[in-house]
Amino acid sequence: MSSPLKVDIWSDIACPWCYIGKRKFEEGLSQFAGRDDVEVEYHSFELAPDTPVDFEGSEIDFLAKHKGMPKAQVEQMLDHVTGIAAEVGLEYRFDQLKHTKTLQAHQLLHFAKSQGKQREMKERLLKAYFTEGKHVGKNDTLVELAGEIGLDKDAARAALESGEFASDVQADLNMAREYGINGVPFFVFNNKYGVSGAQAPETFTQVLDQVAGELEAESVK
Repeated sequence: MSSPLKVDIWSDIACPWCYIGKRKFEEGLSQFAGRDDVEVEYHSFELAPDTPVDFEGSEIDFLAKHKGMPKAQVEQMLDHVTGIAAEVGLEYRFDQLKHTKTLQAHQLLHFAKSQGKQREMKERLLKAYFTEGKHVGKNDTLVELAGEIGLDKDAARAALESGEFASDVQADLNMAREYGINGVPFFVFNNKYGVSGAQAPETFTQVLDQVAGELEAESVK
């Protein structure tokens, strides 16, 4: 490719399909010949912005209320998602998950981006939330997770407490609205093609091939 291929991904820390979609995209990317030249950037999206930081109750309680569904139906839905997650190597523990507002986690992701570690931070936050049952709505937890991937903990705390990256999060949310994104994960390839949902890996590979081909054609005009 003569020019870089950019993939912008809107997702939320509290979105089970976003973690599954991340794995499927990564598999699709691994099958793409020009994978080393692809730039990936994550953008903020809040699935449930009205969620309190400290939600009293289980994930089943939250979804039953939020979606207006019977608890038995929610349990079936979570079992289904857990099975799909397992197929891509992820262990979802909805029984110990702590539902919370994800705004601070998104600010941490922007801090990590400023330090060149956004992708590592994204992975760490998703695992902490879905597998380890950590409370990712609290600054203390977020600072510890930042330290685990090699970020300066004092700088991370200062960024979270000052709201330094709040405007960056809001810019992502505004752009999602402009694109008409109302569900995540949502993938945008070179500001031209949009792919919604946790698609099969080969779908992502095909889109990458198509965009790369168009870039190559443009370069020889």
